Amino acid sequence: MDCCFRLLKRRGSRDPLFLTGVTFPPEYPASPETLVKLTVYDVRDKARDNSSFLGSATFSVSDLLRSKDDQLTLNLRSSDGVLAVGTVLVSRVNMGEMEEGDMDHITADVQQAQKCTLVCESSQGTPNDKDNSPLTGAVFKNPVCKVYKFQTVDSKWMLVREQMEECTLSFSIPRQLLHLYIQEDMRRIQELRDLGELSPHWDNLRKEVIGRYGQVIAAYQETLAELNKITGPSFKPSCSKAQRYLEFIPINLHTQRMRVTCPRQTDAFYDVITVGAPAAHFQGFKGGGLQRLLSRHEAEKKSFSTAYQCIYYSPEHTAKAQEVLHSVGHLQPLISGLADQLLQAAQQHSMAGLREALKTLAGKTEQFVHALKDELVKSALLALHAAQPGYVTKNQNQTLPGHQGHSHQDHPSPSQRGQQGQIPPQNPGHSPGQPSATDSPVVVCNNVDGGSQTAPIREDGHAPLKCQDSIPCHKEYDEEEWDRVWADVAKSLNCVIAMVDKLQEQEPINNNQEQPIPKQVLADVITSHNPEGDWREQLCPLVVRLKECVVEVVVRARRAMTFVLLQEAACSIPQGLFLKQRRDVVFSQALAALACGFVMRLYAGMEDKGFLRQLHLVGLVAQFESLLSTYSEEIGMLEDMEVGISDLHRVAFKITQAKTDDPCDLQPVVIGRRDHYTVEVPLPRLAFQTLPHEIKEGKALQVYPVLFNVGINEQQTIADRFGDISLQERINQRNFEILDSYYKSLSDKVPSECLPCFQTQTDLKDLLGTLGQNVVTKKRKNVEILWLAGTICRRLNGIRFTSCKSAKDRTSMSVTLEQCALLRDEHQLNKDYFIRALDCMRSRLTQGEVVCQWDSDPEAACSVAENKPASRHFYPIALLLVSSHLLVVWLILSLVFLLAKYQ
Repeated sequence: MDCCFRLLKRRGSRDPLFLTGVTFPPEYPASPETLVKLTVYDVRDKARDNSSFLGSATFSVSDLLRSKDDQLTLNLRSSDGVLAVGTVLVSRVNMGEMEEGDMDHITADVQQAQKCTLVCESSQGTPNDKDNSPLTGAVFKNPVCKVYKFQTVDSKWMLVREQMEECTLSFSIPRQLLHLYIQEDMRRIQELRDLGELSPHWDNLRKEVIGRYGQVIAAYQETLAELNKITGPSFKPSCSKAQRYLEFIPINLHTQRMRVTCPRQTDAFYDVITVGAPAAHFQGFKGGGLQRLLSRHEAEKKSFSTAYQCIYYSPEHTAKAQEVLHSVGHLQPLISGLADQLLQAAQQHSMAGLREALKTLAGKTEQFVHALKDELVKSALLALHAAQPGYVTKNQNQTLPGHQGHSHQDHPSPSQRGQQGQIPPQNPGHSPGQPSATDSPVVVCNNVDGGSQTAPIREDGHAPLKCQDSIPCHKEYDEEEWDRVWADVAKSLNCVIAMVDKLQEQEPINNNQEQPIPKQVLADVITSHNPEGDWREQLCPLVVRLKECVVEVVVRARRAMTFVLLQEAACSIPQGLFLKQRRDVVFSQALAALACGFVMRLYAGMEDKGFLRQLHLVGLVAQFESLLSTYSEEIGMLEDMEVGISDLHRVAFKITQAKTDDPCDLQPVVIGRRDHYTVEVPLPRLAFQTLPHEIKEGKALQVYPVLFNVGINEQQTIADRFGDISLQERINQRNFEILDSYYKSLSDKVPSECLPCFQTQTDLKDLLGTLGQNVVTKKRKNVEILWLAGTICRRLNGIRFTSCKSAKDRTSMSVTLEQCALLRDEHQLNKDYFIRALDCMRSRLTQGEVVCQWDSDPEAACSVAENKPASRHFYPIALLLVSSHLLVVWLILSLVFLLAKYQ
């Protein structure tokens, strides 16, 4: 077996030390008779692969096994085998558990420069690697490993293992989301069609909105088809960020774990997820990012609502409409099924079953009624009726003399300007739930093709009903009808409860029976029931009535809320749907990263009872560390990322039992809709049985995402001096409040014993106080914010993410710096060798290896290996450009001054 070492020699060093290693992969097993040939090259120019042969040496594995202290000293020989050109020290390292004796046997007379050594590297891991279990293999794959040997302050040695892996969720989560997006938009189209007959104005708007939805669905179907064709690596390299079909995929999503083995200490591990900033890179940032675009669009919607004769609905109203649609769609089949269970228990004459079914039915029905207790539903129903052809309003109080009705202006539809627009009862641009200053009680016939007309006042002061002969008038709309229909559900439920109480009174008293539920106050009088008849016969009419009332309410509420969403979409054409697509893209990238981090943290904490208790009582914090600058297009990226991370608050996790232990059945599954998604994480049966009861019962597990950003590159220097950093300041302050709120909730519900222990004993409350002071302090490149936020996240059992534009240069520098700081603070890394350890990690950076192997950005790849940012030449060029611009301005002003003087 030949091993070729191409090593970078330090400039000015006449006696460099070669620090590298090799493992025997499973497909090439080593035996005592195996011969290993080492060939060493002097690399003069790594970028151009300019190197020269130095020497080679050969040994057998049996020689290494028989050697003292598992070490061999070999002489490098020239190509003719005569001249000795150097020395190679070969050491055997046990990749499993390190015993204390294994650490102490390493001699102390090793040269000082060797105290930070890469002892092993592998692209496949090792057979006894505890991080490569079958459980993790279902989601994480293609590990890249490095093992280092570092000296501690007490002259002992620690082994540090870095392992980076790809995550299959990079593609599987976006695929599932695209499928859900398509299903949701197709349902919306069907709901719009189910609105029935509308006036020409609203019908034209509906057709246009449906057409826009159809375009989005077609684009998503095309993207999904292309994603299903992709095979190969489970991540998207940064060179592909401008590809349209990959815009839903996060950039360079990888997991990175550092496992530390020290004498007289249990192994410790530290995880971080690295990912490119979740942003719409393909769509670009000329107009800014989501945060700016959404704010601008929301301000423009009010004027659009007036032009298109729509009611302006705020984002809160739109979210409420979507929530009502989901609630009624979810609760109606539940109520129907529970009602059937109640009848089945009655048929079996099981009072216990009857009571249990009734209790569940009453709870779900009350939840159903409560979900519809909103003025938005009532006002939307009135607006929908007003949008129907020939509709006539009904007023309980007739118009008094001198009052005048609405005089509406005709506005053309955005798609067909020749069509006359129609007006709902509310003012255009008027939010529901607020009184209108111009509302009139005069009865008019709305939505006729020739426009609305004011009804003349009769001599007796009453306004007659009037409509055009060409369109028949609908029946008068009673504004209190919804209240009666809605209340019928509660009345029907009370009747069912009363009947069950009556049936229980007919049963002989049994001491083992549960105590009867107190009787409800009846809304209707129950009569003509045969006390001696069958229970099912007595309950059936009441249960059927309850189901009919629920169906009637669902039909009305669904049409009303769909009309709200129609008006919101009509006012947003086409910008609103474009922003929705952009938000879908950003959220897809953010959710893939979050799911990856959650699964990794769950797998690592399966045996930690304190962590599992925290998980179901409070949830986890997910801390996103961003290194984006507030300059140029990265401002738009940060604005996208802010919205994407904030949208993760709508995500919950649920742990389920996998059908089998097959890797395909262990893949997380996404369900839900845009305003609320649930990620189901399946576990093998044996692992699932060890979980707390609350988690096994399917309790939703919450995640609290927070984002902290500090720009660190040369572009941020320009932004600090000449630009605006208010976006960064606002993000940090807002997310600090979320983090502080999470800590208070955690302190109230979870004992401190559930949190991990660290060598640094700084109190969490003090760390939060220091972080709070830093986020309000005006300081350039205040990286203390990132360090404190990361420390707090680890102390809270949280999930750590690090991001920059492409998760390469800045991300790599941040991860290695954090790892060396953890070795120093938690594992007593000798402070004199901190920089040396940092150089050793960065010279063999796992993140840099990804860049070199799979990314097509050679300058960035070389900059990682040389520990330099790819944009190292940008700063002086930028200053030169600024200076040249100032010179041009000065020359122009001077010329203007001279012309004015001589004139």
